[in-house]
Amino acid sequence: MKTFCGRANPTTGSMEWLEEGEDYDYHQEIARSRYADMLHDRDRNVKYYEGIRAAVSRVKERGEKAIVLDIGTGTGLLSMMAASAGADFCYAIEVFKPMANAAVKIVEKNGFSDKIKVINKHSTEVTVGPDGDMQCRANILVTELFDTELIGEGALPTYEHAHKYLVQEGCEAVPHRATVYVQLVESKRMWSWKKLFPVHVEAEDGEKILVPPSEMESCPGVPSVCDIQLNQMPLSDFTTLSDVVTMFSVDFSKPVQSASTYYRVQLEPVKSGKAQIVLSWWDIDMDPSGMINCTMAPYWVKPTSALQWRDHWMQCVYFLPNEEPVLQGEKLYLTACRDEYSVWYSLQKAREGENEGDEEEHKADVHVESPVCRCRAHLLWNRARFGELNDQNRTRQYIKSLRKVLKTDSVCLCISDGSLLPVLAHYLGAKQVQCLSCFSDLCILFFKANHLEDKIKIIEARPELLKPSHLEDKKISVLVGEPFFTTSLLPWHNLYFWYARTAVSAHLASSVTVLPQSAALHMMIVEFQDLWRIRSPCGICEGFDVQTMDDMIKDSLNFRESKEAEPHPLWEYPCKSLSDPQEVLTFDFTKTVPQHCLSTEGSVKLLRKGKSHGAVLWMEYHLAADVSVSTGLMQMSDEKGNCEWNPHCKQAVYFFSSVIESEILSEPTAVTYAINFDTKTGEIAMDFKL
Repeated sequence: MKTFCGRANPTTGSMEWLEEGEDYDYHQEIARSRYADMLHDRDRNVKYYEGIRAAVSRVKERGEKAIVLDIGTGTGLLSMMAASAGADFCYAIEVFKPMANAAVKIVEKNGFSDKIKVINKHSTEVTVGPDGDMQCRANILVTELFDTELIGEGALPTYEHAHKYLVQEGCEAVPHRATVYVQLVESKRMWSWKKLFPVHVEAEDGEKILVPPSEMESCPGVPSVCDIQLNQMPLSDFTTLSDVVTMFSVDFSKPVQSASTYYRVQLEPVKSGKAQIVLSWWDIDMDPSGMINCTMAPYWVKPTSALQWRDHWMQCVYFLPNEEPVLQGEKLYLTACRDEYSVWYSLQKAREGENEGDEEEHKADVHVESPVCRCRAHLLWNRARFGELNDQNRTRQYIKSLRKVLKTDSVCLCISDGSLLPVLAHYLGAKQVQCLSCFSDLCILFFKANHLEDKIKIIEARPELLKPSHLEDKKISVLVGEPFFTTSLLPWHNLYFWYARTAVSAHLASSVTVLPQSAALHMMIVEFQDLWRIRSPCGICEGFDVQTMDDMIKDSLNFRESKEAEPHPLWEYPCKSLSDPQEVLTFDFTKTVPQHCLSTEGSVKLLRKGKSHGAVLWMEYHLAADVSVSTGLMQMSDEKGNCEWNPHCKQAVYFFSSVIESEILSEPTAVTYAINFDTKTGEIAMDFKL
């Protein structure tokens, strides 16, 4: 059986479906899985173990046999906890076959084969009865089916089915309940991930303001949650407008309803401001009394308790449909609507003389349909891209460099996805501006909103199909790109600009100016504060040997991933630089892409003590003389090695395999590297030795 996998092709700027062997998908799943991260989550594991022990005791005290159903068992960890806590029998359900096979091995290795039966099925296909998968219904339901949004992995329909068909009425559940909390905030930074702000341009004939189209202004955006490490968001980046309030909770020991519904709470702002964002997180009580609690609350909510780092459960940022001015002390209603898999929010002002009990009045206001993007921008640009377009410092660098290169007779062609550069080029005096774009609908909206539809021409053609007639038989004197392409996953994928520039060579004037004129790949060796955990073996977890899982992840990484870098937004994952940043490869956009590969070898000196977890790589674009933009390090790290990363881009992280094997014993003084850019595929291969 073959698997087709989507991969970005930097030479064509598009997603391509590659045929892979049947093992590929499975290795991807394992290599990219969060299993290691969950096994390292001590707080989660300890609380689950306490909750399971308590549930088994409660059942035994009633004089009953403890029969456990563990849905989504993964490594089998929670079932082994139950068996060692004295459960009589456990049914461990795992739908992902390689994982179920690993669970069988782990259970056997730990000596629980007689107490735990691993069932490789979806829980909704499990049968109960003398000839079924389970002999009888269970009286303890143990699950870990949660994501950052709580319900995004289908926890509700799974629980609903389990209560109907797989567990006894009045069963014990671990966790017993989950509670979702919310806080209303104002944040220009987070709001800039949903809305496009006006752009001010000083032109020859006075100030011009580029405004977003009205369709974009009134668009509710997309319902998918924005999940981030809120613990990395400084207090200076948002203002809390309300206290933390409980939005809703789910009792897992009773039948669960998955049908769409809504919840409403009354809020009184503690401060006046602009309500833009709902921050949200959840906690789980492992026992009915709530004594065993595992919380995702961010640092400002529980300032006294030690925070457990985890990447499998973070916090949620929800964007209100529109910004609402609110006054301190006024009565508001916050409504959370949900379907089986997602949640979205809206804010209403209470009517005069209305009390919390007046529910009926508001039923008409509640739309349980999830928001749909009508302007297309939210479908084409992710949140980081909105942030990037709203970054005034970045825009100023492009304006500054365009000023240097544009003349009154410039014929300008822009190659970038959904970019503001064509408008900037027009405002700064280019005689003729064209853009190559596959997002013509969005471009048309923009140009119309700014009365430029007859000033900037959209060419709907791939670069290699560009004809002289598209350009009215003129040669291009200025070729510009940010570059940004929606298909790019790793920093160097935006080098598609170079391939596009090569494809349009015949249409360029001999004295053409290309902006950016070149790019450089930079690299630095780092020690991560926490991100290393996602690639670190666990060995023993709460007394259980899970090395089979470590080996499985390692095999899958070696299958292909270990020779590849992976994208991570490092503003969310603090690290310390152990070396100076180093420029390792350069790409000259004034020339066409060469036929031969670009290779480099060298070594980078380690300046600080620490664990070399990996290398971070990013691109810098040299726009014009003395003007550059970085997609990675924003400034040199301080003497302690703390780094500030571009918050709108994902950087490439290459984890060193030797740290996976062992902590470094002797301090090496240098890391040698070999980096190869294959001009045929647009991919970069790298190797590092400590």
